[in-house]
Amino acid sequence: MQSNATTVDAYVSEIPEDRRQAIEALRKTIKKRLPKGFKETMSYGMIGYVVPHELYPAGYHCNTKDPLPFMNIASQKNFIAIYHMGMYASPALLNWFTDEYGKRVKGKLDMGKSCVRFKKPELIPVDLIGELAAKMTVQEWIDMYEKNYKK
Repeated sequence: MQSNATTVDAYVSEIPEDRRQAIEALRKTIKKRLPKGFKETMSYGMIGYVVPHELYPAGYHCNTKDPLPFMNIASQKNFIAIYHMGMYASPALLNWFTDEYGKRVKGKLDMGKSCVRFKKPELIPVDLIGELAAKMTVQEWIDMYEKNYKK
């Protein structure tokens, strides 16, 4: 479920009230913890945190006009989603996250390759997501991306 909003603020204003507070808390924490260089923008119809072309002119290999994606947050039809490309690319980071999640959150982790889904906004471990956002610098992400994805 992608939004046609052209700004992050417009996207947030479209979110149903029962989810808006959670999205705003995630956004605040991610922006506070994300290493320097990442930029908040609309990306793939969601709030995105990307490596801008100024820092990585090659852009995303799927569409070089797009900046290199790193992390997204979205209000989907039935859940709030956190997408983190670094967890998809780094088994060590994925293991750290799943271990920490198990220590901090009761209940089963609902996760795909790079997507963590939360059906109940009040159960989102916002601090853990902030820690996850802080785990990789722009240069570390570029290096990992080029090693794993760039052909």
